[in-house]
Amino acid sequence: MSLFIDIAANLTDAMFQGHYNGTARHPPDLASVLGRASDAGVVRTIVTAGDVATSSEAAALAASAATTTHALYSTVGVHPTRAGEVRPLGADNPAGGPADAIAGLAAVAASAPGRVVAVGECGLDYDRLQFCDAPTQRAVFDRHFPLAASTGLPMFLHCRGAAFPDFLDAVARHRGSFRAGVVHSFTGTPAERDAVLAMPELYLGVNGCSLKTADNIETVKGIPLDRLLLETDAPYCGIRGTHAGVGAVVSTWPAKDKKKWEAGATVKGRVEPCHIRAVAEVVAASRGVDVETVARAAWANSVAVFWPDEVGGGGYDAAVAAALPPTVP
Repeated sequence: MSLFIDIAANLTDAMFQGHYNGTARHPPDLASVLGRASDAGVVRTIVTAGDVATSSEAAALAASAATTTHALYSTVGVHPTRAGEVRPLGADNPAGGPADAIAGLAAVAASAPGRVVAVGECGLDYDRLQFCDAPTQRAVFDRHFPLAASTGLPMFLHCRGAAFPDFLDAVARHRGSFRAGVVHSFTGTPAERDAVLAMPELYLGVNGCSLKTADNIETVKGIPLDRLLLETDAPYCGIRGTHAGVGAVVSTWPAKDKKKWEAGATVKGRVEPCHIRAVAEVVAASRGVDVETVARAAWANSVAVFWPDEVGGGGYDAAVAAALPPTVP
């Protein structure tokens, strides 16, 4: 069976506690979600974070919920849509300003060495300016690069919409601050793809949102296998029935509506790490290769970005032989 590393899963999301838009629909089922991930060959998952509080929560979850067959890791960062919450420290704002937020992220990273593996999710999102204006996003994004420099961690990056020129400018200005990074959930144009790939330290993460249309699939097809990472962005970014590549999806899981939840079944519309194989299937079909080829390449790339000390070791073959994740402090 092919093995996978899901580089992006929002496992702190309330959906995994059974809550949808503030309404409880079913019991918490994260343990079952992780069990299905293991059954699908997912042996490592990175739990992504979007502010100081969720960075702390993600690190704690990664430490407490990992199993003998599924290692969990986490990130520390402020998502661009949350950047507006980073204001000067005061009685009405205990979270503090940019310096306070970055100090908080640094503290989380220091508290979980070996568990926190990236700085992010950070970047720019001009598709959702209703949540935070562009100048504030840019100011908070810039603050993440010194954190990457001081921790030695790679960057976990986000870019949407017309933000790309500003995003690329920021990354180019700070290239000396980080050794590697991934632009996750990539949905850009071929030109944007090529601009990212022109920086050899950057990789591109692909999920269901990256594969919606035939044009999307062609763009992803142009990512060299040695620069491609796989992700689900669970519980979001699934491969829907209307997506161009859905015909290539072979792996399926029993699913029930959240109002008719059943133990052991996935929830319709809620993506889980187990769905990463479907992403690999679409990528593989578009290139005329097998899933194993994609899984093996994505594994090597993920290790290069997040676990560089493992490069040159037994790698994918050793993991397949053991079918176990590495020991984490």
